[in-house]
Amino acid sequence: MIKRTPWLEKKFNFDFPVSHFPLIVTRLRGTSARINDLTQNIPDEILSLRKGEGWSVKEHIGHLTDLESLHEKRLQEYLDGIAKLTPADMTNEKTYSANHNSKPLSELIEDLRADRKIFVSKLEELQEEDLKRVALHPRLQQIIRLVDMAFFVAEHDDQHIAAISELISQ
Repeated sequence: MIKRTPWLEKKFNFDFPVSHFPLIVTRLRGTSARINDLTQNIPDEILSLRKGEGWSVKEHIGHLTDLESLHEKRLQEYLDGIAKLTPADMTNEKTYSANHNSKPLSELIEDLRADRKIFVSKLEELQEEDLKRVALHPRLQQIIRLVDMAFFVAEHDDQHIAAISELISQ
């Protein structure tokens, strides 16, 4: 199996046209469904199992929900014309303290689905000129458009979906 590039080492090219936005929104909307498909009929002990220092399947799912408030905050920052986006908590304290392994899988997926539905509905209200608004992404240290931020979120989702798939296949 080809080893996945670690998230913090991943490089991004945001040179695609704004017209890719509908595809990005489709990816974002489908995250919880893809996770649901991957995790159906998997025993809870496997979903809660940690491999070394890494997160369990449930923690990966919970982490995606934990970040929804950051995505919504950043979206509002673009619309408000803020020059630098709020940084993510790179310690992931919210995820580590949430005890996601104690929650039923169905609750974790439903929470993600519900929170993501709100984010996607806000994205779908945007006009093309909104998607072209720019701000400095604090970790990447590059100016990115709002459409790029949505792409970044979709890529982050896929990073965790790939990790979930790897954990299940082991």
